[in-house]
Amino acid sequence: MEICFFIYLHNANTIKPPHCHAIIQSWALLFLGPTEDKLCYKKIARFFTGDPNKKAIDKLSLIVEQINALEPQFEALSDEALAAKTDEYKARLAKGETLDDLLPEAFATVREASKRVLGQRHYDVQLICGINLHHGSISELRTGEGKTLSATLPLYLNALEGKGAHLVTVNDYLARRDGRWMGAIYRFLGMSTGILQSASADGASGRAFIYDPDESSLYEETHQLRPVHRKYAYAADITYGTNSEFGFDYLRDNITMRWDDRVQRPHHFAIIDEVDNILIDEARTPLIISGPSHEDSENYYRMAQVVKALKPEDYEVSEKDHSVALTEIGVAHVEELLGEPLSDPPERPEDILPEQARLLGFWSKVCARSFSSIATRNISCRVARLSLWTNLPVA
Repeated sequence: MEICFFIYLHNANTIKPPHCHAIIQSWALLFLGPTEDKLCYKKIARFFTGDPNKKAIDKLSLIVEQINALEPQFEALSDEALAAKTDEYKARLAKGETLDDLLPEAFATVREASKRVLGQRHYDVQLICGINLHHGSISELRTGEGKTLSATLPLYLNALEGKGAHLVTVNDYLARRDGRWMGAIYRFLGMSTGILQSASADGASGRAFIYDPDESSLYEETHQLRPVHRKYAYAADITYGTNSEFGFDYLRDNITMRWDDRVQRPHHFAIIDEVDNILIDEARTPLIISGPSHEDSENYYRMAQVVKALKPEDYEVSEKDHSVALTEIGVAHVEELLGEPLSDPPERPEDILPEQARLLGFWSKVCARSFSSIATRNISCRVARLSLWTNLPVA
């Protein structure tokens, strides 16, 4: 091990970094063997080049020092002057400044607002977390280190552009709790908070709220939450919701018939809580949604009326085979009731049009429900040589 160190140090001033790593790896393999090669390589490289995570944190700490230096200045501001900072930042953005330019002041603003509204001050580790999230990286905090409070920093900063910012969490309770809890900070700074909730127990469509401290309720689910149309929750400066609600709203927007019926606006910035759970575990289950088909409902109703109009001579029941088959009289009766043939042309029953095939499909399903009381296993809708079988569970 000492020889490996010596050779690396001896050549460190003349060999470029990529080649240095190659030398470390080769000497580790020579002296320690292949089993410990990777572990040794990592330890030696970290010893000489430093921990990359620590380097990143040290770089972010320089920004934290700028935020901390602003704290006395923001503490001296009145509530009105502090709240007015939001409009000031928006005006500066409109003049060409970037979010990175505003970051120290915006973070200092949120921290001071949190101290006054919630009595909670962002620690340096939370500031680092917020900066890292703003830059699009993953931050890991231990339980109790304040992920909820940390997220307010980049959410506020990115909401200044007026394009919306989303906080994606894992369940309705967290979306409701965090949106209501942190909503007090955003409201103090002149920003609105939308909260998405899944469908209620009575089967209604997904619910949406705006955080409003004047809204009082005996139920935790709606306390300080004002019901609004889903579009207004997305129009809020910051929106809290679950991954499934954001996903289903996106799917619904893509099957709506009118542009005005869409609820989401163009996506801008989002923070994902429990990112490993949402992007790995829950991502294994696809979100599937389908729009209602009025045509299908009409066809089912139409076929149900036809089945009710059938006479005993229109079908034959085989209890042995658990099947029901239309007779030739029954086929003619069904075609008369439908006002159209079940095959085209009638003398060639094996030739059917796609629309006729769909009708036979509806007919088969309606028959299955209508004759299930006699424990049928199969329904045979025979049109001459055409046979359509539908498997049914035995009652």
